[in-house]
Amino acid sequence: MKLTVNDKDYDVDVDVEAEMPLLWVLRDEVGLTGTKFGCGIAQCGACTVHVDGMPIRSCVYPVGQVKGKITTIETDSSSDIMSKVQEAWIEHQTPQCGYCQSGQIMSATALLSANPSPTDEEIDRAMAGNICRCGAYPRIRAAIHAAAKSIQEA
Repeated sequence: MKLTVNDKDYDVDVDVEAEMPLLWVLRDEVGLTGTKFGCGIAQCGACTVHVDGMPIRSCVYPVGQVKGKITTIETDSSSDIMSKVQEAWIEHQTPQCGYCQSGQIMSATALLSANPSPTDEEIDRAMAGNICRCGAYPRIRAAIHAAAKSIQEA
């Protein structure tokens, strides 16, 4: 099985079954561990990656269903939006423990790709499926607004 992850092609082990969750292929076969396991039932968002720009929960998404390019938090791509989100995350000191932040950033990037000027309500709706046990939600929202402003100014 071949996968394109972060603009690099990978031949995945023949022992990987099509039903295996993409998360475990990324972590165990490809060696990209930035995508985290949180709940295993697509409820917390820690495992969020993009497939052709769309956010998906990799903990329940079978690798055999992947029909596009996968982007993870480790991407070398110079995506202006992801760069702006990451800069805003640093500027606002968004993470506390940091465990959920790769999924938060991937979801925020998808939001700003679709809506470069979201309201608080739109942010809350888009990010509702991403759980932060540390409660960094106000900083997450502030960082998304800062990234949106930075994108608009560019």
